[in-house]
Amino acid sequence: MEYKLLYVTAEDAEEAKAIGRALVEARLAACANVIPGMIPIFWWNDSVQEGSEAVLLAKTRADLVPAATRLIVERHSYDLPCVVALDLQPGHRPFLDWIGAETSQT
Repeated sequence: MEYKLLYVTAEDAEEAKAIGRALVEARLAACANVIPGMIPIFWWNDSVQEGSEAVLLAKTRADLVPAATRLIVERHSYDLPCVVALDLQPGHRPFLDWIGAETSQT
């Protein structure tokens, strides 16, 4: 089985926490972590922007990424939310097996 780490940026920690909780409650992720206080620097509307965001990291199965992405986009406040999936292999096999077990009820 393949596992992924979803990297998502959010307007603030509360939004990231709400999305993370929704992913875990829907069993689309086994775990979600929120990292507050990120400073993004990016191009938007033809100029360099800087702001404040939070990062959401969610651990899931590769086959659940499309459904998890839909949930994130539906609940996100941004017009163009950052949602990317990164490989979690290789990794600590018992932890990866735990992700599979906690998301197997979908």
